[in-house]
Amino acid sequence: MHIVIARSGSLRVREGKGRARKAAGILSAPDVAHAIDARGTDVVLVFVDPESDAGERLRRELSGVRLLSDDERTNILADLALDASPEEVMRWAARAVPRFAGMTDGRAKMHPRVRKLLRELRSLPPDTDTSLASLAARAGLSEGRLVHVFRESLGIPLRPYLLWLKVQRAVVAFTTAASLTQAAHDAGFSDAAHMSRTFRRMFGVPASELKRSIPHA
Repeated sequence: MHIVIARSGSLRVREGKGRARKAAGILSAPDVAHAIDARGTDVVLVFVDPESDAGERLRRELSGVRLLSDDERTNILADLALDASPEEVMRWAARAVPRFAGMTDGRAKMHPRVRKLLRELRSLPPDTDTSLASLAARAGLSEGRLVHVFRESLGIPLRPYLLWLKVQRAVVAFTTAASLTQAAHDAGFSDAAHMSRTFRRMFGVPASELKRSIPHA
């Protein structure tokens, strides 16, 4: 899930094969095909884990993309300075995402065994066996049942989620790893090239560019 907001001007947003529409920003549900044309404007981009508290609440309302109005943009960006540091942007995002989630009055339902599996996945080393058979055994479900309830619970299939988990680990590794190769190894990617291709596909930029933007400890 992500939130994309133009600092000024408008985005052009196309969902699926529909016509392009103008908006100040968008909220996007998981696994929804869409395109954003942000040429000529700076944007604020926030990724939201679908299993987080705010993510669960957002998924209750979102089935595609939701366009944001100029007034909504003004309100949500009011406390984000134009020259905000990366740390200030992170603090702003921590405040902003729950405000978007406040559009809903309840939480999406998550299967308890999926929730348990998610907790385990975040604490396991990156070289853990994540084959479907192994994960199904951890969850105490059949393989077919796990595939079904995982997507029903998070809104995305199991494999893309596991890749997203690697991406999160890589971003954390960027703050301490001396090289992209080391960050890729720490995150569980086969090599730096695989990690960079994944980042370009997900974020539109190579891993090296994102690494340069993150302050080091």
